[in-house]
Amino acid sequence: MTTAPAPASASAIVAAPIYPGNTTTIEATTKAGILGLRATDIPRYTQTGPLPDPAPARHGVIAPFPRDPNLPTIWTIGDSTVRTGVNGSGDDQVGQWGWGTPFVGYFDPKKVNVVNRAVGGTTSRSFYLAQWKAMVDLIKKGDVVILQFGTNSGGGEGKGIGDETTAAMDRSGQPVMGPDGQPTLNHTFGWYIRQFIAETRAKGATPIVCSLIPRNSRDASGKINRSATTQAGWAKQVAAAEGAGFIDLNELVARKYDAMDKAAVDQLYSGSPHTSWTGAVLNAETVISGLKALKDDPVAAYYVDQVKQIATAPDLGVSTAGPANSGASPATPAASTPVKTTTAN
Repeated sequence: MTTAPAPASASAIVAAPIYPGNTTTIEATTKAGILGLRATDIPRYTQTGPLPDPAPARHGVIAPFPRDPNLPTIWTIGDSTVRTGVNGSGDDQVGQWGWGTPFVGYFDPKKVNVVNRAVGGTTSRSFYLAQWKAMVDLIKKGDVVILQFGTNSGGGEGKGIGDETTAAMDRSGQPVMGPDGQPTLNHTFGWYIRQFIAETRAKGATPIVCSLIPRNSRDASGKINRSATTQAGWAKQVAAAEGAGFIDLNELVARKYDAMDKAAVDQLYSGSPHTSWTGAVLNAETVISGLKALKDDPVAAYYVDQVKQIATAPDLGVSTAGPANSGASPATPAASTPVKTTTAN
């Protein structure tokens, strides 16, 4: 466990909160990237909330909160390729790190909060129904939400970007009923991404969509396999249709890997699709390069000086980061769409 100074917010749980994490795995990381970042450089309060007092023998993910309520916040959400494990400290699966952890190091904490709310194992659907509902009201005008989903699929999340729905079924094959007494509907991957975009804008904040990071697999020619026809492509289509900022992380990272020896790429993974610390730093810097490539980079004012050393990503047809729209409303499925049935996890 590691300790940190009490938060500036009056909502601090204790005077000297204790944050869960494995000191051994945190200290084991080597310096990486333009900043020479190690996990010890990343404040624990950006990755996890403090333990309650008294601390339980076991606990689940404890969500972190913005450190300074007077500053804007950059929120990162997604799955374990953005934040690994219960503690986000490389200890649940030793050596695995998500890019949302080192990403914090590229911003000036005197100017902006960076909060990594990603949770391993989630899909766009499961995160939207649980973790997102618990955090959306924390988002305020001027914030930025960077989201990346697609590594996990299933659990009721439909393929594609359409408005078609399926009726959620429990494990016994019975319909899952909502609080209104009506059957609960499952939607497509793209539908859930549209909800994140619309609900972020409704708070006066700016959404940025990332495609998922690539897996450590290659095609017959030796190139890294892309997901351009599935989740990565769907994310791009939705971002374009909604006028949201888009970073094609899947393609940008794959291009970097294609230019490297396979042995060197293997060192960037720790059980594909999860990355080692060095791999997570590479992905974080790729996100930064993608942000810099947006026509209107919404976080440009918050970078540390060294970020100028990161080259702007090449133009892959990414959409611009449109202004926050407080009048936006979440998309709804087409009323005429037939309802199918499927079993939800």
